Amino acid sequence: MTTEIQDQAAAPDENKIIAERRAKLGALRAEGVAFPNDFRPQHKAADLHAQYGGKTREELEAEPVTVVLAGRMMLKREAGKKAAFATLQDASGPRADGRIQIYATLDLTGEAAMAALHHYDLGDILGVTGTLFKTKTDELTIKVTELRLITKSLRPLPDKFHGLADQETKYRQRYVDLIMSEETRRTFKARTAAISSIRRFMEKNDFMEVETPMLHTIPGGAAAKPFVTHHNALDMEMYLRIAPELYLKRLVVGGFDRVFEINRNFRNEGVSIRHNPEFTMMEFYAAYTDYKWLMDFTEAVIRQAAIDAHGTATLTYGGRELDLAKPFHRLTIVGAINKYAPHYTAEQLNDAEFIKKELLKFGVKPFATAGLGALQLALFEETAEAQLWEPTYIIDYPVEVSPLARASDTVAGITERFELFMVGREIANGFSELNDAEDQSARFLAQVAAKDAGDEEAMFYDADYIRALEYGMPPAGGCGIGIDRLMMIITDSPNIRDVLLFPHLRREE
Repeated sequence: MTTEIQDQAAAPDENKIIAERRAKLGALRAEGVAFPNDFRPQHKAADLHAQYGGKTREELEAEPVTVVLAGRMMLKREAGKKAAFATLQDASGPRADGRIQIYATLDLTGEAAMAALHHYDLGDILGVTGTLFKTKTDELTIKVTELRLITKSLRPLPDKFHGLADQETKYRQRYVDLIMSEETRRTFKARTAAISSIRRFMEKNDFMEVETPMLHTIPGGAAAKPFVTHHNALDMEMYLRIAPELYLKRLVVGGFDRVFEINRNFRNEGVSIRHNPEFTMMEFYAAYTDYKWLMDFTEAVIRQAAIDAHGTATLTYGGRELDLAKPFHRLTIVGAINKYAPHYTAEQLNDAEFIKKELLKFGVKPFATAGLGALQLALFEETAEAQLWEPTYIIDYPVEVSPLARASDTVAGITERFELFMVGREIANGFSELNDAEDQSARFLAQVAAKDAGDEEAMFYDADYIRALEYGMPPAGGCGIGIDRLMMIITDSPNIRDVLLFPHLRREE
């Protein structure tokens, strides 16, 4: 009688299972055969399925194919002591393609190997040599001639039908989640494909990839609260990078007209389904461009990344379609409020005191130094932002909340800046760069005043960056794209932790 072996069904006590497996490992150590490192697989399951899956049983018998493959044992079915089937999983593809069945028999595999297989556990990593054939159910299978235990698994895998049921455990033990979940593996392969796509797209458009410091003496390039650390040898306080912007623009000053960095940033702020203290951005700068060029280019970068990672620019997020193939919309801050909260009058939207009172209804208390533009932005965030489902650029941000952006030449008080939103969240932020050293110095001083007034996210004064601008920076455009949030959308993931291999969590109790 054929039975499927599952540790959980046979022994629910995990400690007992681990003890039994350690005893097996002890026996292997005594024999001097534990953890060998001389097995070299020559084939992958997905390649075998692709090349031989379409052949008939007769064709495989007529021209025997010898394979050498390694994989983790996910299933085992024994028919007495004379024969056994098992399923091995390697890293070559989705579950269906990355798994292949093996068939061991007393006659062909040998008595010693068959006896050993009887004691192998789910999760063990095996190396097999054999020939391909197809079973009566037409399943491609390796008929085993040699069988070796490569790695002994000491902990039982979760139940194969349910995987890791607890979401937090999936995040904490991502290694187990990856073993068990095809969906998780697919998510992170898509992430890698998207990042590779972005890198190719940037290089194709003459951008040079660079690396800038992650330890800063002055946190800059964004309005955010930094992580603080101490450098012992230099005896100085330092900050983990909140953005690479000011260093990248120093390179534009130095003559590198197009630069980009796929960078890790750190912000000591809240944790939510959209925020992780450590995150990835792609930030880029192009001399002799402006924010209008940037919007067209950013749109193209994102569209291509979606195609390369997902296969199409038409996505589904939360059961709702999102089409990245169409041109992205563009609205001003006030225009977005008018569209999504049309009950406000033009007079009200230009009345700072009215907006302050309105924001209090949303539980938002603006800083005392906030001007009309900052108040309008805060009202937009409360009334319109979450409704921006289709890709939409919000443009013309006020100067007071855009300390690094070039001011408009035609409209007082606003900058040539945009933020890109889709599915109700910010994905990218870009602007025509401020290359006037004196104007930038005045903006930094305003940020210092805001910090003194209690704004912890306001910027510091960066004297060296001002010195760099004084040497002359060509007009330029720059943008940062949030890779993690973009991947949430491309992979239809509701939580940012779903697209981070190792998200930050509270300590285990």
